[in-house]
Amino acid sequence: MKITNVKAYGFWACFRNVCLVKVETDEGIYGWGESGLSGRERAVIGAVEHFREFLIGQDPRNIGALWQEMYRSQYFEGGRVLSAAIAAIDIALHDLVAKSLNVPVYQLLGGKQREAIPLFATSIKPMGPELIDDLLKLKMQGWEVLRTTTGVHGTANQPTLFEPRQSISQCAEWLIKAREVLGKEITLGIDYHHRLSVPETVSFIQRMPTGTIDFIEEPIRDESPQAYKALRSMCDVPFAIGEEFASKWDFMPYTDAALTNFGRVDICNAGGFTESMKIAAMCELHYIDMMPHNPLSPVCTAASIHYCAAINNLSWLELPPYDGDMSDYDKFFVNRPQVVGNALPVLNEPGLGIDVNEDLIKDLDFKYWEAPRLHKADGSYTNW
Repeated sequence: MKITNVKAYGFWACFRNVCLVKVETDEGIYGWGESGLSGRERAVIGAVEHFREFLIGQDPRNIGALWQEMYRSQYFEGGRVLSAAIAAIDIALHDLVAKSLNVPVYQLLGGKQREAIPLFATSIKPMGPELIDDLLKLKMQGWEVLRTTTGVHGTANQPTLFEPRQSISQCAEWLIKAREVLGKEITLGIDYHHRLSVPETVSFIQRMPTGTIDFIEEPIRDESPQAYKALRSMCDVPFAIGEEFASKWDFMPYTDAALTNFGRVDICNAGGFTESMKIAAMCELHYIDMMPHNPLSPVCTAASIHYCAAINNLSWLELPPYDGDMSDYDKFFVNRPQVVGNALPVLNEPGLGIDVNEDLIKDLDFKYWEAPRLHKADGSYTNW
């Protein structure tokens, strides 16, 4: 079996751009993968097109060797664009090889360790009574793990005011109220989307009684493990870190120094199955459970199901969407994963168990999109 083509598609679907990769073979077997570098899909497509030149003619079953060739064939190591391109190709290779063997992808990863993937749900309501109502509604629906955002999300076409000190005051106040109404049995966390500094994060945690939240996700940016080390020494709340990491090398300082408690790996950014399985093993060494990032299309969700099924150290998988309607995906994706009982079942179809209507997506437009721009009152930009 030989690779005959590697195609990359970037198109607008539902509420976001989607970047998919299809790997085709001379036996008519193909596989689909996805890149998760949202907002820079065209850069990923360029990298995929470059990789295609030396992937054509190779045996797709040599997944590990192909991963190493893609990663090590350039002088400059790693990088998020290249890692996201490798991830999409790696996922597609696993899909097609599993199909060729008539087995689910998780069988290539050591088999499944669970029958269903536990999920967490997210409320994006603004801090206030509306958030409390939404969290209570989710609890009534049976959700046991809930996450909030800051409630300020911004828009791509105009700057949005975000003052960190004002935010931590509001979030602390309403998370305390959320804990009171939800009770002690609900797991409650917040995603701060790396919008705080070290002292702001400490101030935020100190404003709430111990036990108010069970985790804080990405409170500061991840470029400095030393900053997280300082933060770890001053905070007693578990951290969920890693959705921006592109490799096991990015994860290493955070696992080795126990700076994170939940590994927020994104399989569509961190090198696909090949790299993400190694990251899970690194985390397992330090008793860190995986809490995968899953905000993309149903291809990412399908891949995440197989990943979560095959690893032992799993906490919860992210439930999409929390900021958009996915109903139109049914036009583009065949057998997209469906939530059953607040979990995603691990099914037994060959490959990823999902297919793509290529005839529909090949002519769809790519929509230029930028992440929202947040600024402080003095006009300076801050993190989205």
